[in-house]
Amino acid sequence: MERVPALDEPLKKSLGPATAKVMAEALDLHTVGDLLHHYPRRYAERGELTTLADLPLDEHVTVVAQVADARVHTFNGSKGRGQRLEVTITDGSGRLQLVFFGKGVHKPHHDLLPGTRAMFAGKVSLFNRRLQLAHPSYELLRGDSEEAVDVWAGALIPIYPATTKLESWKIAKAVDAILPSAVDAVDPLPGALREGRGLAELPDALRLIHRPRTKADIATARERLKWDEAFVLQVALARRRHADTQLPAVARRPAPDGILDAFDAKLPFTLTEGQQKVSKEIFDDLATEHPMHRLLQGEVGSGKTMVALRAMLAVVDSGGQAAMLAPTEVLAQQHHRSVTEMMGELAEGGMLGGAERATKVVLLTGSMGTAARRQALLDLVTGEAGLVIGTHALIEDKVRFHDLGLVVVDEQHRFGVEQRDALRGKGKQPPHLLVMTATPIPRTVAMTVFGDLETSVLDQLPAGRSPIASHVVPAADKPHFLARAWERVREEVGKGHQAYVVCPRIGDEEDQKKKTRPSAADEAEKRPPLAVLEVAEKLGAGPLAGLRIAVLHGRMHPDDKDDVMRRFAAGELDVLVATTVIEVGVNVPNATAMVIMDADRFGVSQLHQLRGRVGRGSAPGLCLLVSEMPEATPARQRLGAVAATLDGFELSRIDLEQRREGDVLGQAQSGVRSSLRVLTVIDDEEVIAAAREEATALVLGDPDLTAHPGLRTALDALLDKDREEYLEKG
Repeated sequence: MERVPALDEPLKKSLGPATAKVMAEALDLHTVGDLLHHYPRRYAERGELTTLADLPLDEHVTVVAQVADARVHTFNGSKGRGQRLEVTITDGSGRLQLVFFGKGVHKPHHDLLPGTRAMFAGKVSLFNRRLQLAHPSYELLRGDSEEAVDVWAGALIPIYPATTKLESWKIAKAVDAILPSAVDAVDPLPGALREGRGLAELPDALRLIHRPRTKADIATARERLKWDEAFVLQVALARRRHADTQLPAVARRPAPDGILDAFDAKLPFTLTEGQQKVSKEIFDDLATEHPMHRLLQGEVGSGKTMVALRAMLAVVDSGGQAAMLAPTEVLAQQHHRSVTEMMGELAEGGMLGGAERATKVVLLTGSMGTAARRQALLDLVTGEAGLVIGTHALIEDKVRFHDLGLVVVDEQHRFGVEQRDALRGKGKQPPHLLVMTATPIPRTVAMTVFGDLETSVLDQLPAGRSPIASHVVPAADKPHFLARAWERVREEVGKGHQAYVVCPRIGDEEDQKKKTRPSAADEAEKRPPLAVLEVAEKLGAGPLAGLRIAVLHGRMHPDDKDDVMRRFAAGELDVLVATTVIEVGVNVPNATAMVIMDADRFGVSQLHQLRGRVGRGSAPGLCLLVSEMPEATPARQRLGAVAATLDGFELSRIDLEQRREGDVLGQAQSGVRSSLRVLTVIDDEEVIAAAREEATALVLGDPDLTAHPGLRTALDALLDKDREEYLEKG
């Protein structure tokens, strides 16, 4: 029987079933290799605390400190006499209180004598306005001889990402047991690359990151392990790009004097330099005989839809069809409406009054009536419709195309990979793919998350877009500011403009059924997020009485949603109270004001997207971020950052710094845990860019990695099967 490689050995075998079970359930660690790659989060030096001033409330912490004082207090409980042990610990820079009650007093009373050094782990709570750890677990740090004390004194104590069931020091003991297996670790980096860049060998790096003697050891280990993560990921993406260049596709070159030329001739404005440059990149890709894979990112209102529409018309001119996939019905209808308006008679192919060079533009959504749907499907299969705009209804099996040449995906982060893949599979040969996003993505994230796509950036706003002023409205500290906000809305309506009010929740029965876990903010406020239906009612009866107010949210019937949107766009409504369904693509140039309630409940990028819905015409925009969070909280600082800049790239950077890396590369993209542990996409730009270059060169010379078995193994291990599939389909 084949021997299991040392790093694939189940933890059950080396640590016993009980510990292995907790590691699997609490930390998703199953093999020796998993545990070796569970790196310390930080290292404590002798007597160092998670600096006492910075202890986070309600979080599980591990601290290293010395006992300064320990006292037993006796009190009369309802069942006779009770005892409480209060221990004060210090790290030289501050103090923290530990408390033990009842029967749990005796052992710590015996162990925790003044002068004793120990590691303590527990949840930080507040009692009598002082931080404390109640019933923390602890591990004494003993040295039997002077020498042992000195070794301990100089040692760096690894603090691991831990859970209540598994303290950091228990993880450290488990690592000690398996660390010898590190010598069998298969090295994914080619020898020449490792030597050329002066990187440590993998077994040494693993030993140094878990058991460093100096800070230099940690730096050496991290530098090497960052390269592993960046390089393996970039190799996967480079292989994907290489495989794409091997696929056949139909080159789509627009015929002269076609719909595109006619469309350009009737545009009432000239394209910005940015739009012209990006269009050229796209048209060059469309003219090649392998599928385009391009990411088009541009600020809200930078004219991405115009660029995409011209690409779609170029494909129609070459005899093919183009499909645009939108994440919501509201957005699909909006796109359909604006595309047909922009094209005018060019969108009336086969109809009386349609232009000679015209095509049909059809809409396909899940809620369409049977007759309209049947006609749309017929127009697609016969090729009568050159353009189709729809939701995921486009992906259904029944949908057939005559000759699908281009797929445009709007707001790509809202689609599962499978959905995009299913649509791409509808072409006779792989269609070209253009992915659009209005969420600005820092360069390094684009290189990692969208590393198999070429990137185009639209960073110029078209002429005629107005500036947007943003302000934070501290509703709890200064209620008169909120009253002033509603006055501002009335003033805008008085000038003939319109306003949005955005709330995080709908407020219907479905909402009440959803039992969500309260966040720290909820705990602080003890109230659910504000809801559309309740806020609309209060505004109609109070500060905005007499204005024409309507609501819009995702659980309304599609016809009702479309009707509300149409009335708002036509100026028949003054104020739209909505959820984030208006976040992308809704275009009402006359809307100048937006009030976002409980703004702290939204992410930075989401707030930026929402704000982009105002100031789309000639009048300046106003965005008011209402929050009840106290001034010093991170939530309020985040809102301050949004109010301070309109630069989406700067905001996406702030957003990224405030979230875990895993959110960027893990769940959000592939539905699996992020493979990044030491690499941070914001700080390690140089490593990522260098790894991308090395990976591209290596894959070009050896696409199947035949000369790099270690790299192949790492690819299988690091990019688990789900993630491989994600990259396959990306």
